Amino acid sequence: MQTADILSKLIAFDTTSANPNMDLIEWCAGLLRDAGAEVTLLPDDSGKKANLFATVGPTDRPGVLLSGHTDVVPVAGQNWSKPPFELTFEDGRYYGRGTCDMKGFVASALSAALSASTKDLQTPLHLALSYDEEIGCIGVRSLIDMLEAAPFKPAMCIVGEPTSMQVAVGHKGKTAAKATCIGREGHSALAPQAVNAIYLATDLIAEIRRIQERLAATGTQDFDYDVPYTTLHVGLINAGVALNIVPNHCEVTFEIRNLAENDPTVLMQEIKDRAEEIAERARVIAPEAAINIEMTANTYPGLATPEDGAVVAFVKSLLGANDTMKVAFGTEGGLFSSRVGIPTVVCGPGSMAQGHKPDEFVSADQLEKCDRMLAALTDRLVKGLPLNS
Repeated sequence: MQTADILSKLIAFDTTSANPNMDLIEWCAGLLRDAGAEVTLLPDDSGKKANLFATVGPTDRPGVLLSGHTDVVPVAGQNWSKPPFELTFEDGRYYGRGTCDMKGFVASALSAALSASTKDLQTPLHLALSYDEEIGCIGVRSLIDMLEAAPFKPAMCIVGEPTSMQVAVGHKGKTAAKATCIGREGHSALAPQAVNAIYLATDLIAEIRRIQERLAATGTQDFDYDVPYTTLHVGLINAGVALNIVPNHCEVTFEIRNLAENDPTVLMQEIKDRAEEIAERARVIAPEAAINIEMTANTYPGLATPEDGAVVAFVKSLLGANDTMKVAFGTEGGLFSSRVGIPTVVCGPGSMAQGHKPDEFVSADQLEKCDRMLAALTDRLVKGLPLNS
């Protein structure tokens, strides 16, 4: 099957993260098994979602891993002029939810795997398809666990997130957390005798902003990123019952997006220390006052692959490229790199400027460039050349 034909099928599966992806995964598994690939499915506890790991070629040695996620972001509330779950080709562009992020790459990788299955590979081609990437790189973790225990780990990994087919060697890590602020309720007419949990929260937010200002002014800078420093961001506040009640509970959800040089655990401990100081002051009135901070599942490590690494040179050679870049968004690449030790780059068709938007698209030129890169990869795997040559 050609890449566009596969993409048409993939887009027709509504794999919004809130939905199952099992129909898509089983279709991909059938396609790969019919071609002779060794396929493993890793379902979640519900049995409605699964990761897929497939190998084409020999299974007794390391190969090259192509990684993509199968879930997409919602279309609700967006003004689409084209059907989001039906592939539309118009003016050199393929439209549909996930065409760019990132079923375009998945389609190209599946097409490459089918082509590779007809050849005598000396080095294997691996394919990893995951679920729930869009909500914090959650689903892929069972696949990471499997690779950690595998006798042969992939020698390198290409994560096909949209980079306009440039080789990306880094992205920031993300640490997400929720602060639960506990005060003491009371009538608003007697507010000074109570402890307003919203005030605890805003004091904490002020401390987070002060840390952000310090990092922007004097912290490590990496100008390969659009925002060259580690960022802290508060995204959600939930509190209050009625205007005349001093609230005793407030939740604040915030994140750290860190450069590789900044340890997020150090920053998180600083935030926890400031939170305890705020709560301690409030205990003069209400001994039960507290700010409890816990990490959420929407957390993943950054990627920092050395620009002179073998995987970088290898993928550059497939593309005929000279330059590298870093991306603002997170990927599963940091997990493959930090958890399993697989040298990893990010390189895929399309631009994230089109991702998550109505009338999402990937251009035919970008898909063709991806197909050419993966065809060149297959040729290398047939020759069995050392992966750093």
